[in-house]
Amino acid sequence: METRRIYKVGVFSLGKVLAAIYGILGLIFGAMITLISLGMGSIMGNHGAFASTLFGAGAIITLPIFYGIMGFIGGVIVALIFNAAAGIIGGLEIEIE
Repeated sequence: METRRIYKVGVFSLGKVLAAIYGILGLIFGAMITLISLGMGSIMGNHGAFASTLFGAGAIITLPIFYGIMGFIGGVIVALIFNAAAGIIGGLEIEIE
């Protein structure tokens, strides 16, 4: 085993990776909300069917976008903080084979 240190993380690289991960999570949560709202709309009858369909379709479109944007912003912030801390402390040790 060989020990290596990570001193710097690409700011936009981490932002893009977290945007993709959070976008996928947003798609999963949006699909769950869509299914729940469609189920609730069918229980409510004609009055709630249109609103639940609109809300469900909105969730599956807006949540992945919102989660992706928040993941990108969070990734950039985390990378900046990591780079500052690694510069002071001396990096992150990892073992590779």
